[in-house]
Amino acid sequence: MTLLIIGATGTLGRQIARIALQEGYQVKCLVRNVRQASFLKEWGAQLVYGDLTIPETIPPCFLGVTAVIDASTVRPLDSHTAFEVDMAGKTALLKVANAACVDRFIFFSLVNLEEYKSIPLLNYKKEMEKVLQKSNLKYTIFRLAGFYQGLINQYCVPILDQQPVWLTGESTPIAYMDTQDIAKFVLKSLSLPQTERKIINLTASRAWVSQEIIEICQILSGQKAKVNRIPLFLLNGFRVFTQFFEWTYNISDRLAFTEVLGGGKELIAPMESTYTIFNIKDTDTISLEKYLQEYFSKILKKLKELNQDQKQKYNNIQF
Repeated sequence: MTLLIIGATGTLGRQIARIALQEGYQVKCLVRNVRQASFLKEWGAQLVYGDLTIPETIPPCFLGVTAVIDASTVRPLDSHTAFEVDMAGKTALLKVANAACVDRFIFFSLVNLEEYKSIPLLNYKKEMEKVLQKSNLKYTIFRLAGFYQGLINQYCVPILDQQPVWLTGESTPIAYMDTQDIAKFVLKSLSLPQTERKIINLTASRAWVSQEIIEICQILSGQKAKVNRIPLFLLNGFRVFTQFFEWTYNISDRLAFTEVLGGGKELIAPMESTYTIFNIKDTDTISLEKYLQEYFSKILKKLKELNQDQKQKYNNIQF
């Protein structure tokens, strides 16, 4: 089976590509910048140039492709808007996938999507879900919550560097998952007929608020966190300001997520049916505590080694 992965340089996409290669899949990655994606080639993937905002570049990428895994989305500093990438671009992508008659199309969305009607990016995802449901494609839509990997820069690094951890409003409980576990679910779905033309929730069984994550990080790092809070009305005001400038459209769209991250509504979904379909237990996935423990263990060990090397260097200096 040959997979075409879109967004393979991103947090989730790279894990899907890496594990797919380990499991013996032929992997093609649609990329806009070959140089920035060179690590994928080193892993064994085939890089093909394509840009969702340039529809004519998409069809050649589908040569020999069996399944498509779309893990792409616009980034805050991209030159293109969320509409150009996540709506118009993905519409063009689905049109080609339909014409190519691929065996499976994997799409990623957000749990409780219907509750956030004022967020443009989520509206585009909802529209793409509808397009898929009306298509002839054998699709699987995974609705996610958040990634463990995103917590590193948000909490772990600032605490280690004794820098402030910035929080907004009322903390939203989020059922984060490790992107490696998500990747395993996604790849296993390709061989499960019961996942065809389905929307599948994929979250952890427990949701965490910011303060709980900070407390774990403090215990594991041995350092006290400095927490600063930004009032939601300030971020919403800045969001309105950024809407006036074309070059800040994506920043504005991202700021709209303050409604999700600071609104207090849980980002979690029932997982019983998902575990049944995949014949996987909750305990088969890595917990947040274990993930953070492994991270801090590696980092603190490395820092200790660096400190010892530095101390030895000074001891060897002759005066």
